[in-house]
Amino acid sequence: MMTAWAVLIAVEEGITSLDEPVAPATVRHLLAHASGFGFDGDKPLMAPGRKRIYSNTGIETVARHVADRSGMPFADYLREAVFVPLGMSGSELRGSPAYNVFSTLDDTAAFVAELMRPRLVSPETAREATTVQFAELGGVIPGLGAYLPNPWGLGIEIRGDKSPHWTGTRNSPATFGHFGGSGTMAWVDPELDLAVVALTNRDFDEWSAEALRLWPEFSDAAIDWARG
Repeated sequence: MMTAWAVLIAVEEGITSLDEPVAPATVRHLLAHASGFGFDGDKPLMAPGRKRIYSNTGIETVARHVADRSGMPFADYLREAVFVPLGMSGSELRGSPAYNVFSTLDDTAAFVAELMRPRLVSPETAREATTVQFAELGGVIPGLGAYLPNPWGLGIEIRGDKSPHWTGTRNSPATFGHFGGSGTMAWVDPELDLAVVALTNRDFDEWSAEALRLWPEFSDAAIDWARG
């Protein structure tokens, strides 16, 4: 989500546009995991807009595009566009922009606060990021299952009517967020005006079954607490 936010800032700065062609797709396709690229690998598996395929390659491709257009390494662009203005001094991109941001809980919470009350992008761009793109597409969420449809925004998953799901049973369909292979998850429920963050450094195989059971329980407990 941090990479996607930097790309959206680049859009607002005129460095690129959501519908600009990149490789076989567009910036919008790449951020929405609808580009046709597989999870990894440089060759597309199908034409854009056919299926929701979660793709590290897609995110890496759009980050490389922003780096080329801005004339600076994407790690530097991400730092200057997102980390510095949000005071995220403990955060750094150390490899792939699809999954290699190292951060702290305080920094991640600061970023999620930005998702709740955007300051770095316009309200219109923030709404676009959390609006379903290519709404008819189905596909798989790695480690969770296949959904038809599989709602996704711009670099941000949207809960919709997915069941089962890694967010809570009490979360609204408008809930958006992301989880990753290191045991990190964050969601924002705009209807509840509530967000949750969890940050770990455990490999996927060590935590996935446990977390996908406990995260919904934890999320429901957080919602109950917030409701008093």
